[in-house]
Amino acid sequence: MADRYLSLTSTAPGRFLTRRLGLPQPAALHRWSPDRPALDGPLLHLTAGPSALDLAPVLARTGLTVATRRPEGAAGDPGAGGTRPATDDAARPAAVVLDATGVRDVDTLAGVHAALHPVVRSVAPSGRVVVLGAPLDPADHHQSAAQQALEGFTRSLGKEIGGGRTVNLVRLTDADAAWSTLHFLLSPRSAYVSGQVIDVRAAAGPATPADPARPLDGRTALVTGAARGIGAAVAETLARDGARVVVLDVPQAAQDARRLADRLGGAALTLDITAADAGERIAAELPGGLDVLVHNAGVTRDRRLVNMPAERWSSVLDVNLASVLRTTDALLAEGTLRPGGRIVATASIAGLAGNAGQTNYGASKAGIVGLVRSLAPRALVEHGVTVNAVAPGFIETRMTAAIPLLIREAGRRMNSLAQGGLPVDVAETTAWLAHPASGAVNGQVVRVCGQSLLGA
Repeated sequence: MADRYLSLTSTAPGRFLTRRLGLPQPAALHRWSPDRPALDGPLLHLTAGPSALDLAPVLARTGLTVATRRPEGAAGDPGAGGTRPATDDAARPAAVVLDATGVRDVDTLAGVHAALHPVVRSVAPSGRVVVLGAPLDPADHHQSAAQQALEGFTRSLGKEIGGGRTVNLVRLTDADAAWSTLHFLLSPRSAYVSGQVIDVRAAAGPATPADPARPLDGRTALVTGAARGIGAAVAETLARDGARVVVLDVPQAAQDARRLADRLGGAALTLDITAADAGERIAAELPGGLDVLVHNAGVTRDRRLVNMPAERWSSVLDVNLASVLRTTDALLAEGTLRPGGRIVATASIAGLAGNAGQTNYGASKAGIVGLVRSLAPRALVEHGVTVNAVAPGFIETRMTAAIPLLIREAGRRMNSLAQGGLPVDVAETTAWLAHPASGAVNGQVVRVCGQSLLGA
């Protein structure tokens, strides 16, 4: 269903009216398309505190023209003296990267304000601000306090910056290992991802695809619940990136699954994902192995707990959580997931923040978070496979179109971007996590919610 309020605010009278009434003013987002595959404008590289990172090669690979502003003073100066431009380029930056990995105390934390305060207003609409931080040092509580402060800073800036702009924090120790993450966050593919904290830990030999436009060439991906909605968007995006996609859905959706698989040049597989032998049947259908496993199948059976019969509880937990556990265990045990593989599961902000009438759904999606955090380190060591999750917020689908008007409008506006996301937003995030160069991203739960005002 079209967002008519968003259409209204894109007109001059609509902007005037909503501004006078103090109503949300969503901006049309710049999402990836073949015609506009990159952000429109240069990238501004800033620093706060001394840094040992060499970001130049990584930022150059974003395809954006990089301008630099460095702290005044001698090498290693924390930047208390302000910043000076190193370029005469007057174009508004489409992206700002602030290297704050050297912030270790409250004094150097002031460099964050000194660096961003003069430029944040100039960031172009639908622009990106990415703050780079360091992992917390358990032996240094001053460093931990200062680096944790960056999380509150980025989440707060994301809620005030407006104009379709996003703000995210990446904690890293190795610039090369963060390439795929920075490439994603500094592109139109991350249009609905804001207020996120992503840990990137150095991985041996990050894979660089031969064709950057088709990073999944030669790889096989399986997407559950893929016949329609978000699952179909994920399948389409992975196919765009070069993967051979297996579209899995229930027998009732066989016709839609086959139609999509034929269009993508993939294959359709129909089975009940809750069957006890579902994992073994999938393994038998993929004798050559699997590189990307996307757990997208899910159901809702909403009702308040006092009115919820046991069947509504068990059916949601079985589809959304138990089947994911069983299938993952079986495919890992069978060796179906090849080394370098990716598992991406679908959580939800309902599992992070809760939602009235969804105790069953919230429990199942919180269970996905627990699965990711527990399995990720072991799967990487034992199988060479990463495990991550996406957690969608309000996404414009047929299901959300059926929500009563006032509740639907509240869902759309209660995030920093003041609008609902699209299935492709979840798909682009999934594709980033599935990327061959994303091996340093593991055990992460990334919300695709426009920085929902609910939950962390």
